[in-house]
Amino acid sequence: MITALFIFAILLGFYVAWNIGANDVANSVGTAVGSGALTLKQAMLIAAIFEFAGSFLLGSNVSETLESGIVTRDLLLNSPSDYLIGMLGALLATGVWLQLASYFGWPVSTTHSIIGAILGFGIIAGDMKSVAWMNMASIALSWVVSPLFGGLGAYMIFSFIRRKILGQHRPIQAAIRYTPWIAFMIFFVLMLIIFFDGLPGLDFQLAVPWLFILASLIGGVAAWIAYFLVRHIAVSVTSDGYAEVERIFMSLQVIVACFMAFAHGSNDVANVIGPLSGIINVLQGESITGVRSISPWLLVLGGSGIVAGLATWGWRVIETIGKKITQLTPSRGFAAGFGATITVMLASKLGLPISTTHVLVGAVLGVGFARGIGAINLNTVRDIFISWLVTVPLSAGLSILFFYLLSLISDIELVISALA
Repeated sequence: MITALFIFAILLGFYVAWNIGANDVANSVGTAVGSGALTLKQAMLIAAIFEFAGSFLLGSNVSETLESGIVTRDLLLNSPSDYLIGMLGALLATGVWLQLASYFGWPVSTTHSIIGAILGFGIIAGDMKSVAWMNMASIALSWVVSPLFGGLGAYMIFSFIRRKILGQHRPIQAAIRYTPWIAFMIFFVLMLIIFFDGLPGLDFQLAVPWLFILASLIGGVAAWIAYFLVRHIAVSVTSDGYAEVERIFMSLQVIVACFMAFAHGSNDVANVIGPLSGIINVLQGESITGVRSISPWLLVLGGSGIVAGLATWGWRVIETIGKKITQLTPSRGFAAGFGATITVMLASKLGLPISTTHVLVGAVLGVGFARGIGAINLNTVRDIFISWLVTVPLSAGLSILFFYLLSLISDIELVISALA
């Protein structure tokens, strides 16, 4: 029977990962697809490669936070049976809500969904004291701060592009002048973020001075390549240069989309792996507390489900993110993607489970505000905010419902009794 529960947990984990891919992976490549920089097939390929890389190299940082950071350790130690049922119910609640939201194209937060579900299980399985409210407060603060920082970063990046390149009399010449510097900053900043605390999956660590040297070298190589690529761009005598500029940013946006997929894999794979890891440990009779590494095969499972979800239903939320909030061009999409990537990757290194959805929507709004309030579809923004507000309580309610339903299943009760 334990084997049957094990298989059920694995299938449930894949189901949730599929729904994360359908709803949340759109955030990592949605701006690129919406601006025309990537086709959906190209976006799927990028997601397949970089989601796996991010999940394996950095995913364990946040997975450990979600596994036991929402409910108190007393509940985990004293009620392993409740923990097992609660985490199964939390995964099921998360999957059901995400599937409904994805069907309607609502870009809800998968992080909100799973945390709300775990919150509901903690309250019903224990009491209000069973919830780690300090951790919840920290996470709730990140939900507010992350879109603000994502929006501010995107606003500043696009304002620079518009002032220094798009607003110039000869924009293509300005783009040729500034593109190497932009390429340097992309790789310098992102290399610092990726390698700052090392790569847990590869047991790789660099001292700070060497880290800056490595980031500078990689950024310098990127700038050198960009310089020789853009200086040979041919401009038609009848062209105003804007089309050529957007083609440059199209390439830069593809690079950012790769990093964003990496960042998403490192942060949001925890939404599946955290609860699933706890369930498997209970079934195997192991401790569900304490610091330990996340099994690589679980990261592979999460990455596989995420990519499958993007390939099947991802286009629904991509359309909302890429086309319905504000009109995106490659330069605007680059600004939004770069600002969001920096925010998400910094959070991953800190082990803070922020919402990728909040970050990217904030970044897209930041680009829109840089062009004026009239450039934003306020009806779409209203619907997105409403979906954010209902996600946590709805996920918590579904989790409580499934907790009671699973508790009534006699086979599970027998297994629980054997484990207790």
